[in-house]
Amino acid sequence: MRAFTVHQGLVAPMDRANVDTDLIIPKQFLKSIKRSGFGPNAFDELRYLDEGQPGMDNAVRPLNPEFPLNFARYQGASILLARENFGCGSSREHAPWALEDYGFRAIIAPSFADIFYNNCFKNGVLPVVLPAEQVDGLFAAMYAQEGYELKVDLQNQQVVLPGGEALPFDVDSYRRQCLLEGLDDIGVTLKSGDAIRRYEAATAARSPWLFPEVSP
Repeated sequence: MRAFTVHQGLVAPMDRANVDTDLIIPKQFLKSIKRSGFGPNAFDELRYLDEGQPGMDNAVRPLNPEFPLNFARYQGASILLARENFGCGSSREHAPWALEDYGFRAIIAPSFADIFYNNCFKNGVLPVVLPAEQVDGLFAAMYAQEGYELKVDLQNQQVVLPGGEALPFDVDSYRRQCLLEGLDDIGVTLKSGDAIRRYEAATAARSPWLFPEVSP
């Protein structure tokens, strides 16, 4: 998993409340568990004019000209600005996979669905909760200025505006540290690999009947 310390990038809007995980990545694309390759189908129902299916060549599909992520001004965006209750619906981990594969490193919203929020941290995406009035201000500034960028600083827990103003945000210390180090649940366990091996060796010496020889 990619670590997240400080990221500066172009901001794109998802200006609607209650965006659910089926809208982020529709159900027909959930057949793979590779964590990669979902980016071209992120927001598929909004992004394209036809019905997407696995295996389609997305490069030749008709784009929805009214969907903001298809606008030229938002190409290359890596910070998504959203509204309340982002990521609601089912608990599919494919949703943050799709957003990360698309290129988003951070999502800023007034609130997130709990499971989606937790899944983001486990997949290298930082969900930032800011007060609704601050999010309103960011939307207004982004719409007013093409090429609007923000700096998201996890180390200091703040979103830095172009003029230098910093908006603080809270994040659980454990989740913060894991993301700073680029550790998912497996990575956290592997950090204790030597201690686990010492424990297994000591247990095997003390209770060898628990570790019988297995014939090939």
